[in-house]
Amino acid sequence: MKVTRRGFVLGAGGGAIGLAAGGVGGFLLDHEVAQGATSEPFYGENQGGIATTAQDRIVFGSFDVSVGTKGELAGLLRDWSAAAALMTKGQPLGEPDDALPVPPVDTGEAYGLPPSRLTVTFGFGPALFDDRYGLAARKPSGLVELPHFPGDELDPSRTGGDICIQACADDPVVAFHAVRNLARIGRGRASLRWTQLGFGRTSVTSSGQTTLRNLQGFKDGTNNLRGDDADQMNEFVWVGNEEPQTWFRGGTYLVARRIRMYIETWDRSALGDQQQTIGRYKLSGAPLSGGVEHTAVDLKATAADGLPVIPTNAHIRLAGPDANGGRRILRRGYSYTDGIDPITGELDAGLFFVAFQRDVHEGFVQLQRRLSTKDALNEYIVHTGSGVFAVPPGAQHNSFVGAGLF
Repeated sequence: MKVTRRGFVLGAGGGAIGLAAGGVGGFLLDHEVAQGATSEPFYGENQGGIATTAQDRIVFGSFDVSVGTKGELAGLLRDWSAAAALMTKGQPLGEPDDALPVPPVDTGEAYGLPPSRLTVTFGFGPALFDDRYGLAARKPSGLVELPHFPGDELDPSRTGGDICIQACADDPVVAFHAVRNLARIGRGRASLRWTQLGFGRTSVTSSGQTTLRNLQGFKDGTNNLRGDDADQMNEFVWVGNEEPQTWFRGGTYLVARRIRMYIETWDRSALGDQQQTIGRYKLSGAPLSGGVEHTAVDLKATAADGLPVIPTNAHIRLAGPDANGGRRILRRGYSYTDGIDPITGELDAGLFFVAFQRDVHEGFVQLQRRLSTKDALNEYIVHTGSGVFAVPPGAQHNSFVGAGLF
């Protein structure tokens, strides 16, 4: 008997959903469908999940590819793109059929759930352009491994990869379902190298969003570049005609960093010390130089003793565009928690930092070189995972992401 998507959700009978339909559960189901019914396009000039207004959840997967030929690699990307296009519309990859002695074509945990603004974003790591597939001559000019930064304690099992997949959605099940399905489709051709789940966006990416807080309790992303600012996106995010690889024009570069926060140490710090470390007031988000959250930071303001109001090693002084030659990146970070550190017994929690930029060297690398040597925040954080990926332009209908590479 075939079970349709509608039948799975609304069918009467002994299932949990059927029992709930006449009570509170039925209301919640209707409410969730209404709240998450919006879908984001998969096909288009640029990939989704970049300029898209940031969703609430992320599941990030980095894959090692094991196919034998360039043609098989293209086939994998074609299959992945077709599946992603369906899932972003809230559609299953197929209907279960108990008459067939084979596994279902869809893992099933998202049956009945709305699209929840799911976006699926693909990126290519530097290792994909080695000698395996003859792609070295097609490598984007700015795709180079990140240098080692002072203080890095990178775990190789959380670093690198041939292809990354970023799934963002307002429902954690929908985001997880996307990466799980794509991993299943890729079995025998690509295997997961590492994953990261994130909750609670820590960046404002559109003019209509309010600023939320990271796990240190501070508003995060107040001055982030906005994805709906076309001029700034063209200047700082989208790769233009300067790129010699014509297939990559309209793409961008993704940097991912797993940043563990020493939560317990931070929580024992005085409020004044926390605010001096960041350079903002914790409750309001206003800069220590005065005003409200979105008041421009006055880096020249001095106190009665002649010292800068915003310390020279405060995070916002060092991270802001005024201190970095006007350089800007589009941040799409999320909080994460991964249980307890078995050695210290402390929380393994922090920020999964994701950023997009037109030029990795002029963007993240220059910024992180400055932060890694001078930022007061370094006392409370450590970078434990990393990846850099070239994110191709969007796929066109009847094609696939990265088609221009082939």
